[in-house]
Amino acid sequence: MRVLASPSWSFGRDRRLLSACGEILGDLPLTVHYCASDIDHNRTVTTFSGEQEAVEEGLLRLCDIVLPAIDLTRHVGVHPRIGALDVCPFTPLAPFRTKLRERRFREWVESIGANLASRFDLPVLLYEKSEKGLHESDLPTLRKGGFGGMIGREIPTDFGPKEVHPLLGVTVLGWRDFLIAVNSHLPTPDITVARAVAGMIRELRSNGDPRMLGVRSMAFLLASQEASQVSVNITLPDLTPVDPILEFIERTVSDSGSQVKFHELVGAIADQHLEGATRLHPRPEQIVRVEAAARP
Repeated sequence: MRVLASPSWSFGRDRRLLSACGEILGDLPLTVHYCASDIDHNRTVTTFSGEQEAVEEGLLRLCDIVLPAIDLTRHVGVHPRIGALDVCPFTPLAPFRTKLRERRFREWVESIGANLASRFDLPVLLYEKSEKGLHESDLPTLRKGGFGGMIGREIPTDFGPKEVHPLLGVTVLGWRDFLIAVNSHLPTPDITVARAVAGMIRELRSNGDPRMLGVRSMAFLLASQEASQVSVNITLPDLTPVDPILEFIERTVSDSGSQVKFHELVGAIADQHLEGATRLHPRPEQIVRVEAAARP
């Protein structure tokens, strides 16, 4: 079965390590959709797809070179994180056709979590469709308090130790539906406007505005670029198109006397979501083909 993986790593200022990640993925029978770092977030996102065996091998090879290079006690970046391999979602790109294949996919994802826990003495929390009732299933709740907030307390892990790894933290891993991540860049280091817009999106979502169904939002200061950023995760892209969200951001930022310089797609987008995302301009490799029968 073809699978999309999008592991996010807590490093973003080591160009040689980023280059090594690209070389590893390029040596395997995988399609690399995205492999990029951000200095201010101090984060790297790798997004790739292929058959399950190749995806698993790619992830493990990345872990072998990336994890030894990370020490979260020395990590500084604007993006929330609790782990060196902070989060690793898997999304099937083909229909299961039978309940047996669905169960085997679930077991495959869990086997990767167990392997990482054993191999690196790493606490692993399953999330989204893989969560088994031991804790919350959504990433923002699991990240609450950050790496520092987990030190010294028991963690209800699915695999591995019940306490945070002193250097690598905790990894969140699981099977999820498609998610679209977009950063809207404002050419000002004054984060006031970005924070106000992100807050309005969260309020509209809470109030049931259909444009913001399943939309998560945060604001970030990008000091190295003398800019700020509204970051949104669209967790229900089959129900919530991208364009109305970006139109709202553009209009609200303009009303505040600023402007959106550009929108950046982070990771990949499924081909069926392109029609409602005309304000994005993904590179060809960022577009993922999904078999029609796998679509909701």
